[in-house]
Amino acid sequence: MQIRTRAVAVAVISAAALATLTIPASAEPAGGPGTGEAEVFGHRGASGYRPEHTLAAYELAARMGADYIEPDLVSTKDGVLVSRHENEISGTTDVADRPEFADRKTTKVIDGVELTGWFTEDFTLAELKTLRAKERIPQLRPNNTAYDGQFQVPTFQEVIDLSKRLSKELHRDIGVAPETKHPSHFRRIGLPLEPGVVRALDDNGLNRPDARVVVQSFEVGNLRELDRSLRVDLVQLISDSGAPQDFIEAGDPRTYADMVEPGGLRQIAEYADVLGPDTKVLLPVDENDHLTKPTTVTADAHAAGLEVVPYTVRAENDFLPADLRSSADPAQHGDVFGYFGLLLDQGIDGIFSDFPDLAVQARDGIN
Repeated sequence: MQIRTRAVAVAVISAAALATLTIPASAEPAGGPGTGEAEVFGHRGASGYRPEHTLAAYELAARMGADYIEPDLVSTKDGVLVSRHENEISGTTDVADRPEFADRKTTKVIDGVELTGWFTEDFTLAELKTLRAKERIPQLRPNNTAYDGQFQVPTFQEVIDLSKRLSKELHRDIGVAPETKHPSHFRRIGLPLEPGVVRALDDNGLNRPDARVVVQSFEVGNLRELDRSLRVDLVQLISDSGAPQDFIEAGDPRTYADMVEPGGLRQIAEYADVLGPDTKVLLPVDENDHLTKPTTVTADAHAAGLEVVPYTVRAENDFLPADLRSSADPAQHGDVFGYFGLLLDQGIDGIFSDFPDLAVQARDGIN
């Protein structure tokens, strides 16, 4: 990824919305619909169309034009990195329906939250491979349930292999953007994620500055650790609330909000190359979920030498600001192109989306 200079573009939305969404003079917006420059990240694959974190979802994302596919990484009991959004897997696999694993159900505290279910670290890879993936949010994506039971839980190596195959087949380099999930938790139980990430990239010839790989984390300590071993770009993920788990556990009072202040962004630039904020960090909403004035975070991050790749644009009303919803039906699609446009107008360098085809269309101005 490379920092780019972009031309100013303005999204077209309602006059009322424009009145509240004027881009601050200090924001230096660049890019937008029609520039064709912002990179598209298939968030958990094309998860708007297939159950997330399956090889089918990743492949569809690439075929839809995504520049990167994104596997979230957790560990098995035998130390293999696999792709699941969470280490608790009852929502994304059929494990709860498998009587042979009924005794694995347990309660744990993960990043300060008590969860009851089945956890990847309690299964060997061979055991996980007997499970089948299912749609995580069937109430919003009922069409995806047609694929329930068809796909396995993929390993990180399988995702890398897929990206290599598709790169050859599609005649373009399909990037991989792994995210380390709950790194403090996995380190505490003796299954650190970072050595496996480094080893996989080394073994596949991908630990080099020109590799189409970015490694993400919501925590800070593991990114600083990875910065000493990896030559690929690193992404500091930023939530719209709270603080990094490793900060919380260390008693560090800094929050994500502190981290996107100019001084915090300069600190991030010491070890990371990209800022990955929640879209609401760039386009805040009020207590009624209506869009308010954009922030200057994108411009401030660029000034600190960071690229900006926000997450996650989804088409369903349930995930869109109130101003862009099409109806009261949470599963119906709203004005997702309007939302893409507002983000692209901020001068972002990429975008995570469950609908990579729509992101590509918005970027290229063909919607």
